[in-house]
Amino acid sequence: MSANAVREIAEASSDNLQSLERKIYRTIELLKEAREAKTAAERDLARVREQLETRAAELETLRGENVGLRREREEVRERVEKLLGQIESLEDE
Repeated sequence: MSANAVREIAEASSDNLQSLERKIYRTIELLKEAREAKTAAERDLARVREQLETRAAELETLRGENVGLRREREEVRERVEKLLGQIESLEDE
C-alpha cells in the first residue's frame, strides 16, 4: 500500500470516529433532556395527584353539606306546612 492510501484510510477512519463521537455526544444530550423531561413530568404528576386528592376531599365535604342542607330544607318545609295547616284551621273556625 502506498503512503497516500494509508493516509486516506487513516483520515477516513478519523472522520468516521469523529462522526461516531458526535453521534454519541448527541445521544448523551438527548438522554439528559429525556431524563429532565421525565423528572418534570413526574413532578407535575405528583402535583396533579395532590390537587385531585384535595378536590376529592372538598367534594366529599360538599356532598355532606348538601345532604345536610336538603334535610334542613325538608324540615323547614314540613314546619311551614304545619304552620299553614294551623292557620287554615284557624280560618275555618
